[in-house]
Amino acid sequence: TSIYFLPLRTKNSIKNKDMKKSIACLMLATALAGCNNAAKQAQERLDKARAYYENNELFAARSEIDSLRAHYPKEFDALKGALTLMREIDLKEAERNIAYCDSLMPIRLHESDSLKAGFTFEKDTLYEEIGNYIWRQQTIERNVQRCYVRCGVNENGEMYLASVYFGGKPIDHTSIKVSTPDGLFAETASIPYDGGVNYHFKDMGNTTEVVTYKTEKGQDAIKFIYDNADKRIKIEYQGGKPYVIYMAEADKKALVATYNLATALSDIYQMTQEKRKALKRIAYLNHRMNKEAE
Repeated sequence: TSIYFLPLRTKNSIKNKDMKKSIACLMLATALAGCNNAAKQAQERLDKARAYYENNELFAARSEIDSLRAHYPKEFDALKGALTLMREIDLKEAERNIAYCDSLMPIRLHESDSLKAGFTFEKDTLYEEIGNYIWRQQTIERNVQRCYVRCGVNENGEMYLASVYFGGKPIDHTSIKVSTPDGLFAETASIPYDGGVNYHFKDMGNTTEVVTYKTEKGQDAIKFIYDNADKRIKIEYQGGKPYVIYMAEADKKALVATYNLATALSDIYQMTQEKRKALKRIAYLNHRMNKEAE
């Protein structure tokens, strides 16, 4: 018959087993303590963010929430509270934006109404959804058969510049360079002939060319003329045969007035858009918050 020997449990083996249990318990306790500590710290961050919010320090509240999310991605209770607080911050910011727009809008409307006094409003209802304000002395019918730079602004505050050439022979220009006697200058973008924003026509043997530089395509030249309206400004027609004129004082005056009106109209348009966005945001946030509260 075979004889089997069972391993003997020595004092050392028992001691080692007890030590392993102790270490496991210690590790578990440490882990639990770490979890409790992380939860506590996350809650402290959330409380701090809430305090900033209550004090209307919304940027600081957002930053604190961002830190909470970055450092405690597993603290779900705190993160849930942070999400709720973030929506409250969004709501307060939207309400603040509306209040700002409502307070400033009447001022800018009054300013724009005063500035419009020297302008004519033009709009082709068949082809245009947005009309333009033109300085009265720069309307086309008052400026036939001459080379000059004209400008205008639409109802949304978008300003444009246009170079007009009139002469016996075409020069086929595509852009202009504006400069002052001290050597400073600015240029428009180059607009190739397309029959639209760059178009030509002939009348009784003479050629008229009109190139229009909208928004960013003309903004450098517009700002340059505005900032240097008290100086002599040279206009160089570029892209074809070279041609030079000097900007008339009346045309500089027209650009300055148009720029000022454009600034006011742009502010009004931006505030209108901002208020519309804020109202939509408030409606969305209230819907989400009410749904979660149910």
